[in-house]
Amino acid sequence: MNKNLLIETHLFEAKVQEESNGTLLVKGILQRAGAPNQNKRRYPKEILEREVKKYQQLIKERRALGELDHPESPIINLKNVSHNIREVWWDGDDVVGVVEILSTPAGNILRELIKNNIRLGISSRGLGTVKEMHDGTVLVQEDFELVGWDFVSNPSTYGAFMSPMNLKESVEHKTMLEECGKWCKSQDLMREILIELN
Repeated sequence: MNKNLLIETHLFEAKVQEESNGTLLVKGILQRAGAPNQNKRRYPKEILEREVKKYQQLIKERRALGELDHPESPIINLKNVSHNIREVWWDGDDVVGVVEILSTPAGNILRELIKNNIRLGISSRGLGTVKEMHDGTVLVQEDFELVGWDFVSNPSTYGAFMSPMNLKESVEHKTMLEECGKWCKSQDLMREILIELN
């Protein structure tokens, strides 16, 4: 069976931090195990755990690159690279990460979007097969291989928005993030209800 390109998008609610050398970092949820996304696709935790563990080598070698928008290929296109994943870890069923925004052309676009408080999503890219389940969801199979995470405008994983981790953020920016947090939770709940109804 041929592997398909599997894309899992998540709103990226994150904190933003700027390092002394001007490097912009964002931290937030990259992916969620077990829960169906907008595509009704579910990633078993044991499969994601295996792939996140393998991905640590790319992080160690500073090759955990991602693009701005999803390409139609599993290959990372260097001319479109916007960021590098610095850290990835588990928090319950969530894969959380710290992402460095690069000073590439695509990275500069991403930086400006973040600085202008544009809500972005983060989306995994991988290869694998899926199996349709009786409950209407699609289960990702054992042959899944994670390629990485890209920034996108419309995520499919609930709550996968990232925001800046700025240590100098204003009260207005914090208030906006707090309001977004409440809005995101209600949006996630509505999506879950719609999935159950379908």
